[in-house]
Amino acid sequence: MSSHHIVREKQEPALIIANGEACSFELLGQLLEWSPFVVVLDQAIHRVLELGIKVDVLMGDFDKDLDLEEIERIQYPIEIIHTPDQEKTDLDKAFEMLITRGFPAANVVWATGRRADHSITNMTNLVRYKSKLQIVMIDDYSVIYPLLPAPGVFEKWFSKGTAISLIPIGTAEGVRTENLLYKLDNEALVLGYRAGSSNEAAEDGLVRISYESGDLLLMECRD
Repeated sequence: MSSHHIVREKQEPALIIANGEACSFELLGQLLEWSPFVVVLDQAIHRVLELGIKVDVLMGDFDKDLDLEEIERIQYPIEIIHTPDQEKTDLDKAFEMLITRGFPAANVVWATGRRADHSITNMTNLVRYKSKLQIVMIDDYSVIYPLLPAPGVFEKWFSKGTAISLIPIGTAEGVRTENLLYKLDNEALVLGYRAGSSNEAAEDGLVRISYESGDLLLMECRD
């Protein structure tokens, strides 16, 4: 499966393939159609090679054996970046690499499922980069992205009944919503105590969300 199509690098989101639960082949194929630059994280390369995906960058601390010479032979040309820093996750390192190289956006797959600690860390760390990189984390059931730095206003068209969850990272204050079934009016959401989960679009149309401080993840979910 080739990732190279008539799209221009750095004008379309890069695609990061992490090492969690795999998404459907159909979803992965759709994302590859619009991603001219593919980054694979560490041990995920084994599964990616089995799918025949063309990879641009392989990143990781490589603390488990990888035959890098064989990977280079199969995937030539490929850039291999050794990132041994244990203070950051491989996904964090990929975000920082893309920011340094001037990419405006990234889609992320295989970043949820399997290990719960990795899933939680991957999702919550998204807010760290929200002012520098537009990030969307996608799996077969959810589309997850951080809202812009507060104070800010988010607007997007949704069809009636679309499941939407607002998850605070820490505390988000002054949260207001329009066209959600359960309206929030200048309220605080606190991780572990009060989240805006399992809400939904009240009608076809724009959903509007604003907040005065803190960090919020928006999750578009389906069963």
